[in-house]
Amino acid sequence: MDLTAELRGFLPMFPAGPLTRPADFLTARRLAGSLRADGLPYGGPHDPRRTVSDLLVFRLDGGAAPPLVVKHPRSPRAMAALTRECEVVQRLEHDERLGPWHRFVPRVEHRRLHGPLPLVAQRCLPGIEGDALLQRFPQLTHETAMSALRAIRALHLATGQAEEVTARLGGWIDPRLAVLAQEVRWCRRSHGADAMSVLRDRLLRTLSGRSLLVGWTHGDFHPGNVLVTREHAGVLGVIDWAGAVPDGPSAVDCYTFVLTMRHQHEGSQFGRVVADAVRQASLRPEDRRLLAEAGEPATDSQGETALTLLTWLWHVAGNVAKSARYGRSRRWVAENVVPVLSEVVAQAGPDRTSRRTPHA
Repeated sequence: MDLTAELRGFLPMFPAGPLTRPADFLTARRLAGSLRADGLPYGGPHDPRRTVSDLLVFRLDGGAAPPLVVKHPRSPRAMAALTRECEVVQRLEHDERLGPWHRFVPRVEHRRLHGPLPLVAQRCLPGIEGDALLQRFPQLTHETAMSALRAIRALHLATGQAEEVTARLGGWIDPRLAVLAQEVRWCRRSHGADAMSVLRDRLLRTLSGRSLLVGWTHGDFHPGNVLVTREHAGVLGVIDWAGAVPDGPSAVDCYTFVLTMRHQHEGSQFGRVVADAVRQASLRPEDRRLLAEAGEPATDSQGETALTLLTWLWHVAGNVAKSARYGRSRRWVAENVVPVLSEVVAQAGPDRTSRRTPHA
């Protein structure tokens, strides 16, 4: 047994801000100085902070120049995610189908992904993050949800089309199951591996033959990645595009948003919220109404549960891919992975758990 790995499993998920703040501020000053050396007219950094995805993020103001958000990768995974985000944003900028939707995407103003001080500087979009607004003004929950869901649906409709998705399912499911198996030890063991196989079989069986909207999909569309006005929760921007794909199951974005709002509102972990929805074979009535009001097509109970499980898979696989903290955290795995897979196995029955479907 690797004692170091075992001990890491009990460490807190999020970086300890007070302990890292002095070093982070010094790094941010060096990064800001390097931008000034490149000729950009910006001052010192504001509010440098580490994210759980191994980024150091801070703001730069430049007087007449538009403010920037600077991201500095602190690990190879963060570097890969930041590189991917730059590629996605560039593709979105050149996608004429977006039309006025372009204003919601943060433009990359400066990129330096090699050398001792790698960074990406994006134009700072206006607004406040949706989850911060909801913490201060919970009475704006419905307005925030409708603004965000209608905005992302506009992107889906502008870039997507309805398709029979059987041929796409392997690409949507198998790479993410592989990430979970690689990063979460429980998913490689007997019960976890069996549960992953049962989940794969259920998703393929339930979604095969169905028609879904396929287009640009953000992949991590939750309130914290939506910038809104303080007064009426109107959408001003959408951030963090590292997990976006041009040919994804667009419903995943809408399901991610309502499930994440549920998890934040109730204080339950995301996995517990999903496990409850799978157990009940239904989203909460109020969450279903939000989706319907935003224009997300209704489906039968099996389809709704399958889309909920697919959303969960994209969410947890995206998390463990961007930071090792997730997969090695015993608490995160116990709250977000085990309950969902255990519920899937319980519903499959004892005769199904022994039938292993090989991963692609």
